[in-house]
Amino acid sequence: MTIENTKAQMRKGVLEFCILSVLKEKDAYTSEILDTLKNAKLLVVEGTIYPLLTRLKNDGLLHYRWEESTSGPPRKYYGLTDEGQYFLNELNNTWTELSNAVNLITNKQ
Repeated sequence: MTIENTKAQMRKGVLEFCILSVLKEKDAYTSEILDTLKNAKLLVVEGTIYPLLTRLKNDGLLHYRWEESTSGPPRKYYGLTDEGQYFLNELNNTWTELSNAVNLITNKQ
């Protein structure tokens, strides 16, 4: 086991949560989602995000629509379904509990 593998697994574990969080305010297309993640220093490649978006859609958490673009081909915009919003709320609660527990443990001296 290497530190890089462990760090990658930690990132993968929160990626779904982060993508749903990006979409909580407004629908976005894949490049916007990737840019938001990149700006937060959570680097994700397209080859990782497309299958994840498809799975989230197939699980009923996301919907999508096509929208014409003035600078190229039509774009697929993703957004949260009602079920996706509920799922995100549950993940938020779990994240808070987990974060508090980890902080308690790791900040002990």
